[in-house]
Amino acid sequence: MGRLSQRRKVHKYVLGSEHPVRHKEDVLAVEEPLEIRLSTPLGGMTYSVTMRTPGDDFDLVAGFLVSEGVVWESGQLVSERFCAGEDEQGRQTFNVVDAQLRSGVPLPATGRNVYTSSSCGICGTESIEAVRRSSHHSPADDGVRLLPELVAGLPARLRAAQALFDRTGGVHAAGLFSVGDDGTSAELLCLREDVGRHNAVDKVVGWALREGRLPLAGTVLQVSGRASFELVQKAAMAGIPVLAAVSAPSTLAVELAEESGVTLIGFSRGDGFNVYAGHERLVAF
Repeated sequence: MGRLSQRRKVHKYVLGSEHPVRHKEDVLAVEEPLEIRLSTPLGGMTYSVTMRTPGDDFDLVAGFLVSEGVVWESGQLVSERFCAGEDEQGRQTFNVVDAQLRSGVPLPATGRNVYTSSSCGICGTESIEAVRRSSHHSPADDGVRLLPELVAGLPARLRAAQALFDRTGGVHAAGLFSVGDDGTSAELLCLREDVGRHNAVDKVVGWALREGRLPLAGTVLQVSGRASFELVQKAAMAGIPVLAAVSAPSTLAVELAEESGVTLIGFSRGDGFNVYAGHERLVAF
């Protein structure tokens, strides 16, 4: 498996200091391409190439396939394996994953053969209607209820578990919390980090698929950064009823949340938050 972080020599400038230029080492988060291939008993294809931080790659691929509507049950993804791939020195790169689909699961009509950045991801379904058509897990009827104080405390719990961020300061995180029946407690089920916020979410959803946990009823997905349309899409496709972000949502993210029944929370900073959709799930005890 590739390294998650890498040390690099840097020149540090400290203004107003007696020695304004200093030589030191910094730790950076690794960013490398991952090629996703799909195979069935009847054939195969290269589906996508995306940029990511190596680590939990099988979760990433599984979650991405859920987000794109290719699979929605654990049994539909038979296996995953790293394919041959070497760098200039002949070392295995672990940058190609082949996902074998169950017989009867159709290959997508077209591949996502685009080289995408880790910042924006792949807009595989670009309209709210397309998400509705391809979704197999609807969070709209999820009866989860949340104490506001519980929601406000999730960003701090997410941050406390971000080991890679502690080393690099350069990755996003997504944490999946299971909410107790009374809405006053939450257990951290899975946390993933990546240079791309969409990758971090895919890694969480992929973990859930591989563990046979979909749909993710009664959960909150807490993310660092903002809440884009794509993150709401991923939550809806996995049946997650609540998505909370530490920054702002986009207009289309709010529209999709309203349409799909996802409670969308933004600017969750510890002392409060804004609810942009699905406020009825927040209750005072």
